[in-house]
Amino acid sequence: MTKTSHRAWTEEETTLAYALYCSIPFSQIHSGNPKIKELAALIGRTPGAVSMKMCNLARFDPELQKRNVNGLKNGSKLDEIVFRKYESNLEELAYQVHLIEQNIYHEQYHIGIFYDKKLEKIPEGKEKLSKVKTRIGQDAFRNAVLNSYQNKCCITGINNTELLVASHIKPWRVSDPITEKTNPRNGLCLNSFHDKAFDCGLITIDKTFHVIISQNLAKTDMDESTREWLKTYDHKQINIPEKFTPSLEFIEYHNDVIFQG
Repeated sequence: MTKTSHRAWTEEETTLAYALYCSIPFSQIHSGNPKIKELAALIGRTPGAVSMKMCNLARFDPELQKRNVNGLKNGSKLDEIVFRKYESNLEELAYQVHLIEQNIYHEQYHIGIFYDKKLEKIPEGKEKLSKVKTRIGQDAFRNAVLNSYQNKCCITGINNTELLVASHIKPWRVSDPITEKTNPRNGLCLNSFHDKAFDCGLITIDKTFHVIISQNLAKTDMDESTREWLKTYDHKQINIPEKFTPSLEFIEYHNDVIFQG
């Protein structure tokens, strides 16, 4: 595709830029990032232009605004349209990325923003399509959540991705499929142990993002070293992510409905 400096951004290109924005840490948005270079080559733009577009999109992120990280302000109306369209629904975003790859670029190039392997052609039938969308939505959710916490457990700092889970704050089973299930603000990056404890309600986080341990866990039989390790994190503030800070609405739900007290 020929590079042109004044060609207007299409919705498809902006969607790919937003998908990449969701899947890498904010601090890694720069023209030297290999993923940004790849996307730039695909859509026929410079890495600098892609980086700028991603920073244009960042200005709509309320959590970045709270930290006075405002992105670039001179974007287009299309930027906000794309941001609002997908900010709470990564399943639909990941699906649209796949369609763009399949229909516009004819699978000659694998974008690999949310998933490492090229997907098969979208199957026919609502049930099969639903399964594919769910699978790529889950992958997108995990990717966005882990990257927003820089691939570190928000409680312990463990950075081995094999031990990390994108944990839902409001459980998947009761979350709205459009606005909550793959909303990255409904996620925490936790190690497998704390993920299980959080899922069971044996720990929670409060509205100031501090860990609270249930009395049921505190009274559980365990060796003294493990007990002291657990106590280390009681009332400790989690590491706040670069973007997609947990929504207080989801935290309140976990406090009121899931946490065992």
